[in-house]
Amino acid sequence: MHMSEPEFERTVTEAVRSVPERFKKALSNIAITVADEPTDSEYVSMTHGDGELLGLYQGTPITQRTTGYAGVLPDRITIFKGPHERICATHAQMIEQIRKTVLHELGHYFGFDDKYLHSHGY
Repeated sequence: MHMSEPEFERTVTEAVRSVPERFKKALSNIAITVADEPTDSEYVSMTHGDGELLGLYQGTPITQRTTGYAGVLPDRITIFKGPHERICATHAQMIEQIRKTVLHELGHYFGFDDKYLHSHGY
């Protein structure tokens, strides 16, 4: 499955818009970006080391922020286009997988680990 860069970016934006309002209100100091592929160092950061790296959260989860958390660069969620294209066969699958990836990475922002997120379908 292939998606143009603008279409991929729009789909990621739509996935973020679909996040319930109460969760969006809790987001602070975070940027969501897209990239074609993970770098070697980003790929190495995978905890399970197999398969594709669809997204990556880099930052300090809100559950670990203290009163000293101020004046720092935004946390970053990166959603990777190439890996999504390789694992999705249809446009509908691509849209659903992007949505799941965005929610999975937002889960890390809220302090949930991979085991918990995978056990809940993300």
